[in-house]
Formats: sequence, C-alpha cells, structure tokens
Amino acid sequence: MDGSSQNLGISSTPTGAGVTVDGRNIGTTPLTVDLKRKDNHTVKIALAGHYPYEMTITKKSNGWVWGNIVFGGLVGLAVDAISGSMYKLNPEQLNAELRKSDRASVTVQDNTIVVALTRTPDQSWEKIGELKHM
Repeated sequence: MDGSSQNLGISSTPTGAGVTVDGRNIGTTPLTVDLKRKDNHTVKIALAGHYPYEMTITKKSNGWVWGNIVFGGLVGLAVDAISGSMYKLNPEQLNAELRKSDRASVTVQDNTIVVALTRTPDQSWEKIGELKHM
C-alpha cells in the first residue's frame, strides 16, 4: 500500500552538518532522503567542533499488513514482504541536537547511556557528581 521506500526528514541543530546513511555521504542538514523500507539504516551526522550523532532507523510492521492479508491473501502478503512495503521506518523524522565538543554531554539511545566528558570544565557548569579512582 505504501510502496517500497519511505522519505526520512533529517535535520540538525546547528544546521549544515554532514549526513551519511549506511556509509554513503548523502549531503548536509536539513535534507530528505528516500530509504528502502525492507532494511534498517544507520544514520550518522557530523559537524566540525561538535560530537557526532548516530542513530539506527528500524523497520516495523506496517498496520496495512493485516488488511493486505484479508484483501490480497497470501499473494499480496508475499509481494509486500519481497518489496518491503509491509514495513514502516521508525522514526519518520530525525532531528539531531549536536553538542559542542568542548562540553560534557549525555545521550540515551537504545537503552544505552553515553556520557562524553571533557578534562577542562567550564566555570559556569554546576557540579553534580564526581568519579574517584579506587
């Protein structure tokens, strides 16, 4: 019902960051890219002076799969499975907030917490904890 590919809008703050999808250079933010629905995709966004951003775009079953089974039968289901149109890519929009590399940052992705630290703290930062070597 939805076709074998899907548009994904990619933006960043600040704009003008380089974007690669599955290892291919696509362009700079903001942009829209057409991705095959039957595959997961790795999106990397990078800008000089900022920490890079990476996310996996995953495929999920499209709600029309059940309608296709009812109306198209197994043949319709097989066609959608082969073409990838039985899937929907998630998320449909990607907005990366790129943090300056001279600051600490925390990101959460796929149940993983990533903490990036700097050895030279900014005097305006609030101390919230301390790591000690044992």
